[in-house]
Amino acid sequence: MIEEIRELRKRLDEAITYADEPMAQKIAQEGLAIAQDKELLGEMMYFKAQREIIGQNLREAVRFLDLAITYNPKDGAAYNDRALCMVDLGMINEAWYYFDKGIEVEPDYATIYHNKGWLLSKVGNYPEALEYYNKALQLEPDRAVTYENIADTLMHLGRSQEALAAYRKTLLLLSPAYRDIQEQIQSRIKTLEEEA
Repeated sequence: MIEEIRELRKRLDEAITYADEPMAQKIAQEGLAIAQDKELLGEMMYFKAQREIIGQNLREAVRFLDLAITYNPKDGAAYNDRALCMVDLGMINEAWYYFDKGIEVEPDYATIYHNKGWLLSKVGNYPEALEYYNKALQLEPDRAVTYENIADTLMHLGRSQEALAAYRKTLLLLSPAYRDIQEQIQSRIKTLEEEA
């Protein structure tokens, strides 16, 4: 994968994570244009899928992700996004397969560990979720969203002091562009400090 596309994918992941839909649309379109210009079929399908995900056309996104995987079977991000589509479509059992397959084909892709941790937390498997979040941080130590999810998971486990530290780390790493999220985390920190 060319570096320009790798960077666009990273920026797109962040924009989608923080619900910055206009930015996500812009990045997806830019990625698609570059992929078309360079005739990268797998990347074209990947960025087409992203546009469908942003538009909540998940079945169409799955169709494009399947094509992206066909053209590039080592694309962990395509497996990851297919798994997330499965979750949103209510097919959680199918999602596990795509997370695991993505980890198998691209074991150094931090986002897939993070997202599998997110789903494990969502279904109440907090200890295993922490293992996946920590693996994501081993690969990408400055992931603010992973620290935030670790903090949320630690709260479910009743480990409020560790959660407080993770929320503080989130604030240190979070882009100033996400002021509303910073305020939410500051509010959580204040509540935890008052309870201590």
